[in-house]
Amino acid sequence: MTLDSPVTIVEKRWSELLTDELYEIVKLRTDVFYVEQKVDESELDRRDKEDATAHLWIAGDHGDVAAYLRVLCDAEAEYGDAHRLPGRVVVGAAYRGRGFARLLLTRVVELFGSEPLLLHSQSYITELYAGFGFVPVGEEFVEAVIPHRTLYRAAR
Repeated sequence: MTLDSPVTIVEKRWSELLTDELYEIVKLRTDVFYVEQKVDESELDRRDKEDATAHLWIAGDHGDVAAYLRVLCDAEAEYGDAHRLPGRVVVGAAYRGRGFARLLLTRVVELFGSEPLLLHSQSYITELYAGFGFVPVGEEFVEAVIPHRTLYRAAR
């Protein structure tokens, strides 16, 4: 995949995931969150398996997953009226700097932007989300040993 190559975003629910796709998603999340970032909390929280969870990713060059995120749906809003929660936004080290996180977020806004959205962002990357209309709410907090901010985007 070159910088000029067209990028395809794959969208699936749990029941549609193939074993190899799930493996590559979990590998990417583990490589980044555990190996690189030294997160000390469980990565597999059973939320991936929920029927309403949307999994979006960009396939890499070698059968791997270059970038990934999921969108959860909570019955009760954690903040305001937001029931959709994008999260686990991750880009593999070999694929960074190509705008893949931005492409995935653009797709999330296309799919769910008519609803309010809420996410927990690592503090250093909040500017990425600001470009999509997310604004900080509340104070900074530490989650999985990393400073985070809660960000909210009103329905449009």
